[in-house]
Amino acid sequence: MFYFLAEMLDFEGVLNLVRYQTFRAGAAMMTALLIGLVIGPRFINMLRVRQGKGQPIRTDGPQSHLAKVGTPTMGGLMILTALTISMLLWMDLGNPFVWACLAVTIGFGVIGFIDDYDKVTKRSHKGVSGKVRLMLEFAVAGVASYLIVSNISTSLYVPFVFNEAIPMGWFYYVFAAFVIVGAGNAVNLTDGLDGLATMPVVIAAGAFLVICYLAGRVDFSEYLGIPHVPLAGELAILCAAIMGSGLAFLWFNAPPAAVFMGDTGSLALGGALGAIAVASHHEIVLAIVGGLFVLEAASVIIQVFWFKRTGRRVFRMAPIHHHFEQLGWSESKVVIRFWIIAIVLAVLGLATLKLR
Repeated sequence: MFYFLAEMLDFEGVLNLVRYQTFRAGAAMMTALLIGLVIGPRFINMLRVRQGKGQPIRTDGPQSHLAKVGTPTMGGLMILTALTISMLLWMDLGNPFVWACLAVTIGFGVIGFIDDYDKVTKRSHKGVSGKVRLMLEFAVAGVASYLIVSNISTSLYVPFVFNEAIPMGWFYYVFAAFVIVGAGNAVNLTDGLDGLATMPVVIAAGAFLVICYLAGRVDFSEYLGIPHVPLAGELAILCAAIMGSGLAFLWFNAPPAAVFMGDTGSLALGGALGAIAVASHHEIVLAIVGGLFVLEAASVIIQVFWFKRTGRRVFRMAPIHHHFEQLGWSESKVVIRFWIIAIVLAVLGLATLKLR
């Protein structure tokens, strides 16, 4: 909105800063952070009153988690509120990527909300059928993929290789949808401990803030040998807003958590990261930057596959963060060490921008 006003009213002087993506990124982060901190206590109280017993806790999980009974879920509503308001205030609403990413964020958030609501009302951790959820996710991701890919090339760019791309044609639309859905569910699987998913999402968003800004600048993209996507620079503002809303939520989600993000938040944030990666043509880099999410998802896939084949488990419990809890690691140790891994992977992902 502010960018539109700056263009329409021809802002000058200090107000002209609104035209700069770097300024709006900083403003979006602070806006989302402040909104999240202000609305947080009221949201938590509202959720606690409406949910009563809070999120159902798995009885077959780590016994230490039983102490969390009564903690409200759907805290992702706080994130979505702060994030959406910040996006609408500071982003260029004429950019199609903005609406594609907003569609994924809100769409996945609604799907997650339905799942959380089902769990709370039925007092079960199962939620909505996995098939139904995936069908809805692919429907949302399909629309977003069409909006995004219609404005970029249908080639897959490979990191570590200078100016090389794999032409994919129409299949790129399908690939883009898979990236978005995969990212959403990977973050969702990571969200199992207080603060475990939130900070890695903030870290990944910070890395993609840099990537999107560079990809949107023809001078930097040519120098680094990365694909130039003229509209991608605006997504740096979205990344900043994700960071701000995520940090605000972490204020209340820090152990012991006053509220859980729930599928409402984890699906929305993961889907947003996937959409940003597709729009900036850095899908493979997302697998590096978000390697922690990939590891969590892979641990579940491996566990299920091997158990069905042999009747035995590879990990003591999946996702893998529960495996380390079962080995005797405290929850805080698992969370902090996984944060460290997320930081290292983000740095490695950014390194691919130059190593070509």
